[in-house]
Amino acid sequence: MKKIFTLSVLLCLLAGCSKLTVDNSVVTDLNLNRYLGEWYEIARFDHSFERGMEQTKARYVLRDDGKVDVLNSGMKNGEYSEAKGVAKLTDTPGRLRVSFWGPFYSDYRVMMLDDDYQYALVGSGSDDYLWILSRTPHLSENVRNKILAEAQKRGYDTSKLIWVKQ
Repeated sequence: MKKIFTLSVLLCLLAGCSKLTVDNSVVTDLNLNRYLGEWYEIARFDHSFERGMEQTKARYVLRDDGKVDVLNSGMKNGEYSEAKGVAKLTDTPGRLRVSFWGPFYSDYRVMMLDDDYQYALVGSGSDDYLWILSRTPHLSENVRNKILAEAQKRGYDTSKLIWVKQ
């Protein structure tokens, strides 16, 4: 019995069994070809793999095999840094699976996207990650407020956002 309990706890930790406190549902339609290209990171929740990064951008490029190359770049302590990954499509539009570390994939959820594919609100399978992306290094106050209102409506604590210096 103890082994079964231990295994259950371990599987739960690996699968991310924590209770989700936000609405991370995705857009119902995502045209991947329009989403490809360069995005500036306007704001994000703090996490270890981007801590201290400024001038951060992501570039998405379609590969011949249907997967997407992901190149995240930015500056940390005056030095250029980049991370290469890969994303694959799922059966759910607006939800991709992204990996920067071998066979380990995480959810990439496009939760809000304007009609012209100029800004996006992106989350993950948990409530620990949130990004605001834009095709330009800066957003107007109206657009920024619209995105923040959507994130708050979904239950995200937007006071935790770090506004990225571009």
